[in-house]
Amino acid sequence: MRIMEKEPTFGLIVGTRGFFNPQLATEGRRQLLARLDELGYAYVIPPEEATPTGAIETLDDARVCAALFRENADKIDGIVVVLPNFGDELGIVQTLDMAKLDVPVLVQACDDELDKFDFAHRRDAFCGKFSVCNNLYQYGIPFTNTAYHTYPLASQEFAQDLEFFARVCRVVNGLSHARIGAIGARPAAFQTVRFSEKILQTAGITVVPVDLSVIIARAQSLGDDDPAVKAKLDEIRAYGRIPDYIAPENVLKQARLSVVIDRWMDENECDASAVECWDSIQRNYGCATCLTMSMMGERLLPSACEVDVAGAVSMYALLLASGHPPGFLDWNNNYGDDREMCINTHCSNYPRSFMGKEIEISNLDVLGETLGADRCFGAVKGQVAAGPMTFFRISTDDPLGIIKCYLGEGEFTDDPVTIQGGSAVCRVPGLQDLMDFICKEGFEHHVAMTRSHCADVLNEVISTYLGWELYYHNQA
Repeated sequence: MRIMEKEPTFGLIVGTRGFFNPQLATEGRRQLLARLDELGYAYVIPPEEATPTGAIETLDDARVCAALFRENADKIDGIVVVLPNFGDELGIVQTLDMAKLDVPVLVQACDDELDKFDFAHRRDAFCGKFSVCNNLYQYGIPFTNTAYHTYPLASQEFAQDLEFFARVCRVVNGLSHARIGAIGARPAAFQTVRFSEKILQTAGITVVPVDLSVIIARAQSLGDDDPAVKAKLDEIRAYGRIPDYIAPENVLKQARLSVVIDRWMDENECDASAVECWDSIQRNYGCATCLTMSMMGERLLPSACEVDVAGAVSMYALLLASGHPPGFLDWNNNYGDDREMCINTHCSNYPRSFMGKEIEISNLDVLGETLGADRCFGAVKGQVAAGPMTFFRISTDDPLGIIKCYLGEGEFTDDPVTIQGGSAVCRVPGLQDLMDFICKEGFEHHVAMTRSHCADVLNEVISTYLGWELYYHNQA
């Protein structure tokens, strides 16, 4: 099952400390489980009778919980630590240390109430949280904090933090086990998209290559009456508007290509891809790859142009963080003399929902002029609809041996533009500072974007868990 299809499952640790009323922990545990049931999250937690209070305090308690977590390691996406009272920091950190799941951790602590500071009711979780976090720091266990230092389990803030944490877990787990298809060779003219497979592999990202000739040969071997080809033709015709001047045989070529690439992606369990989109496929097979890539993206399998594998990773990260199909664009043109606006384009392979409006599927413009329009069907055209936007880009810096990236938010606007292909008019506060950073740090001209604001998720993932070098462009 691909990670986008998996419902998040949390390992739960309820902490307690003997100096405080254990009934607070018992009741906190019951509230926690009821809240997760209400919000629809699955969870793994030792039975209430497995420890004296149903919570974790002693080394023996930690052993019980850690063993259960290890048994369910393939299910658990992240661990939620809840402190209904001060909590025993050793029981919590020893559980995590012995379980060794290497998944994100969220630490929550409950509010005291001003009229309940007697010995039977006081929690002191406000203070206990410092001890827990101090021990996590000592043990080198990264963790995510909550929006407020303390709050009730019944609060809306807890629901929001769980939703945020679920997305953090999805990005961390998805990227650390990602498989990226590299379909074809990097075009010789695009040296900018070179990358290091070895550096990506240190982050758990595997690149799976295939020669473009294999894909072309398989596409050419499919018959026009193949059921999969016929089904793909129907899917293409329903996907967007195809002008009458497009020859049916050119649409058929696209259908055969899509079937083959879909099968190869499935056979190799790839989560995203980067494709040799020009100009070998047009010369040697007779259609563009853009539509095939767009339709994969719409099915939550992002696909980047010009075998930009690092770009495909960037797209996949945005998908995991937002849940929305990302687009892959060039930082391409200024927008008049407004220095906080620009035009981003591609030929294009934008997914339909990324466009946000009806699309036209026709021929590549630039390559169509040089190679002939009849060899270039499959471009997704139109202007991206107005709305919120997050941009993200990773790059492997080979001389430094690191993954570096930049991240920020802006918006798509509905300001007019007449540029060919797929276009997006973007507004980014402090755009000139961002452009200066991209130039000086040697980043590529490609960027991934998604139609929502999710930079806070990626910032947390990268700064807390992945340790990549990050520039967060966060200007008001």
